Amino acid sequence: MKRILSILTIMVALVLAACSGGDSEEPTNNDLTLAMPADVVSLDPHGTNDTPSEQVRHLIYEGLVKQDENLDLQPSLATEWEQVDDLTWNFKLKEGVKFHDGSDMTAEDVKASFDRILDPAVASPRAYLLEMIDEIKIVSDYEVEITTKYPFSPFANNLTHGAGRIISKDLIDKDYQNAIDKTGTDVTLEDYYKEREAGSKAFEELASKIGGEVGTLLETEPSGTNYYQFDSRNPGEMTKLVRNESYHGDKVSIDSVTFKVVSETGARIAELESGQSQFAGSLQSSDRDRINGNEELVMSETTSASLAYLGFNTEVEPLNDKRVRQALAYAFDKEKIFNDVLNGSGTITNNYIKEGMIGETDDLKKYAYNLDKARELLAEAGYEDGFTIEFLSDDDSEVKDVGLYYQETLKELNIDLTIKQVEWGTFLEMASNGEQDMYYLGWSNATADPDNTFTPLFHTDSQGAGGNRMFYSDEKVDALILDGRKEKDPEKRQQIYEDIQDIIIEDMPMIPVRFSDKLNAYTSNLKDARIDVNDLLHLDKATLE
Repeated sequence: MKRILSILTIMVALVLAACSGGDSEEPTNNDLTLAMPADVVSLDPHGTNDTPSEQVRHLIYEGLVKQDENLDLQPSLATEWEQVDDLTWNFKLKEGVKFHDGSDMTAEDVKASFDRILDPAVASPRAYLLEMIDEIKIVSDYEVEITTKYPFSPFANNLTHGAGRIISKDLIDKDYQNAIDKTGTDVTLEDYYKEREAGSKAFEELASKIGGEVGTLLETEPSGTNYYQFDSRNPGEMTKLVRNESYHGDKVSIDSVTFKVVSETGARIAELESGQSQFAGSLQSSDRDRINGNEELVMSETTSASLAYLGFNTEVEPLNDKRVRQALAYAFDKEKIFNDVLNGSGTITNNYIKEGMIGETDDLKKYAYNLDKARELLAEAGYEDGFTIEFLSDDDSEVKDVGLYYQETLKELNIDLTIKQVEWGTFLEMASNGEQDMYYLGWSNATADPDNTFTPLFHTDSQGAGGNRMFYSDEKVDALILDGRKEKDPEKRQQIYEDIQDIIIEDMPMIPVRFSDKLNAYTSNLKDARIDVNDLLHLDKATLE
């Protein structure tokens, strides 16, 4: 909550930046406008773990390594890397790379970025991806050695996640100093870093004091190394990026990219049809005919790694009783909802792990639609007369439609399901604070490793903004997740993740529904733009004709 409130306090500054920036200029035919359903929540790479924010951040920042179209690792800011032993990783950095603020990218920036995400003052919900780091040693200006606390074979995969993006140390220092000054904390920046390195009691107090202000400048003046850089922002309306003329690789063709917030799906398509936008994000399966019927528009359907699920807040009554959650699972007609509401888009699933990934199994308990079984469990739990419960929806109409369909079914069990629909940022804040009974959301496994499903979604430490918005907690699951992180043998990891899922499917904190297809559309004059499995748009080779 503190983190989100801190972000909200800087909106006035962003509006002023927008007023003086490129937003007021008439776009040219080499300016790309994207009609997107939701606004950025945070421009800080260590901020919120949400797709609308990452769609902007990944064009500004780069990591040491990246994934190609086949999810294989490729060099990025690191030219080469090596796992020296079970605990040690060596990275050699690309020389001649500059941040958008003009500073050189060196090993100091790598260390500063990773130290920052693990700093409790930042309170990053993405810290779990790098929490295994024990020490970062600067070997030279362009070489770092990272030691982990325990063997973690997918470490390089985790660095491809947005959490692994490298931020200018100059900006990091400036931001910490701003937080120290704003809070009137009696400490120098150098001493703050020394106390953090020592992990002292004094540091805990300092981190708590400045935490509400840390990150302010990363929201207003983000500085990465990628081929686009921040230009201006008007919260709730648009965020504009412009080409980085000092980019260390091939310069992009398109001059600027504006993320325009258009919450209603039909309005996003109208933006394409009128030519006001050249790309419309997050469309629905029911929009296919409208797009395909227009020869000037192109529909893009990407098979994603995003698990769509119905989550239950396990801390609120009556959902704190697993029998009630199991009853609700039996009352959820997944096949009917998949076919009639979601129009058969994506891949229906009973699993938490996508096919082909370690941990995927067909041997999990199934909750086939069965109202008699649901009634039996409700009666056993003492709720044969039903109850009232709330479904929290963001402003995606398809999500609301899932709730409306479920609402009708639950009436047969004397359950009154009310639906509360809010905009995306408010939805994230409410769900992260536990202000929901049930909700429908997606989780994209950006690292293609099962740890990036089970740690954020089910570990106790990830409750809230970390991803576990079900507030689920089980000591055995927590222990098995750690075992899965430490185990190197693929067959043993497979068994660990099967064991985790056996527990979870019995506890039923969520109903896995489908692995979503990501539907986007664009005008035919946009060429060679690529949308990856995480619904991120790559524009390094894109052109506007």
